[in-house]
Amino acid sequence: MGNIDPAGLVAFRVLYGLLGAFGAVRFVANGWVERFFGEPTFFFRFWGFDWVPVPSVPVIYALFAIMAVTGIAVALGYRYRLALGLHLVAFLWVEFIDVTNYLNHYHFWMLLGVIALVLPLHRHASLDVRHGRVTALARFPLRWARALQLQVALVYIFAGLAKANGDWLIHAQPLNIWLSARQDFPLIGPLFGHPEVALALSWAGFLHDLLVPFFLFWQRTRAFAFAALCAFHLTTHLLFDIGLFPVIMTLAATTFLAPDWPRRLLALARRLARRHAITSTTEHNDPQAIYTRPIPRPLLVLTVLFFVIQVATPLRAHLYPGDVNWHEQGMRWSWRVMVREKNGSVLYRVTLPARPHELHIPPSRYLTSHQEREMSGQPDLILQLAHHLRDDLLAEGHPNVEVRVDALASLNGRPSERLIDPQADLAAISDSLAAAAWILPRSDRPPIRLTSPGLPLSQGTIP
Repeated sequence: MGNIDPAGLVAFRVLYGLLGAFGAVRFVANGWVERFFGEPTFFFRFWGFDWVPVPSVPVIYALFAIMAVTGIAVALGYRYRLALGLHLVAFLWVEFIDVTNYLNHYHFWMLLGVIALVLPLHRHASLDVRHGRVTALARFPLRWARALQLQVALVYIFAGLAKANGDWLIHAQPLNIWLSARQDFPLIGPLFGHPEVALALSWAGFLHDLLVPFFLFWQRTRAFAFAALCAFHLTTHLLFDIGLFPVIMTLAATTFLAPDWPRRLLALARRLARRHAITSTTEHNDPQAIYTRPIPRPLLVLTVLFFVIQVATPLRAHLYPGDVNWHEQGMRWSWRVMVREKNGSVLYRVTLPARPHELHIPPSRYLTSHQEREMSGQPDLILQLAHHLRDDLLAEGHPNVEVRVDALASLNGRPSERLIDPQADLAAISDSLAAAAWILPRSDRPPIRLTSPGLPLSQGTIP
């Protein structure tokens, strides 16, 4: 497949490491360690990963310190693979503590890190090269860039396909809800009260996600596509509180640019400073410094398996009947980005043989406000807390505990309706990969459409 200038992939390594360090420092500085790991007394676990230990708060602070230090080491290319491996272990440990902290870009960050761990991106412009731990390469194989590009493309394509539904493309929800709340935005805020604006932006987001990777691959449209991508993510960053997601996606998209883009950028900067533009050094013409080894067969098999999993994981949602945004089975790790506004309320009803009346237990007895807000629309987490209630009561000496729930949820502004069968004894139900019969289907009622005061209302809208 040929060889390329390593500057672009080195820039990716540097930016990945620096952003990893910044994200860790930002998390600690905002007090989120205490909020998400110190205040909770109960933690929701990922299915199959309840064996991951929940460390003490001081240990969690240490894990974030490791992420910060190793992020800088990755950027410098200092003991690159050890540093990146430790960074990913610390990151994954923190992320597997509580499901309610799950974000799509955390998952994406992990996948980028796994690919970067396999690729020896420290073989150019690194401290490992300077200290003689690895031999410098003047050219990198094109397939290294292709691996990262494929991962980025899959995220965008599946994010676009997730928007191919009536709520997004016909009713402009949940974008209509979010934009209606941002009418105080400078200059263009008043436009957000018009449903037509939300509909136009919904289609723009759908087309952007679905098509931008193809335009990035094509050299003739690459510059336009990257500019559009930057504008798109800048806009979402300004309008919505979605953390570092726009920054991470923009960073990842740099892998599509011309491999020598950092040199061109530096040359432009030097020209602007009235200096001579840089040129390639003799190192880049040294045929001995080109990576020529074929891919080992075991690594090739693992690579194919890795990307098969990346395709199959989002597609698994289609194995379940109904709306995945409602029942949530197959929702996580599927790049269903910003496709739902979901709110819920939950009240547990516990039956004990020794008591004639039900016990009504609110989730707030066990959860923080953040956990309760996230849990209230996710059936598997409602089930998980029900099991915790059962186990608590069994430990207190109450036999034959039955736990039912009144769980109501609203999806994309629809009126609240029952999410879970109120007659189902959740204490006797085990979570699994099978379709959950205890989750009720949502109605076919279309979502609401918000309008600004003074604008005419159409059927199904509210002021």
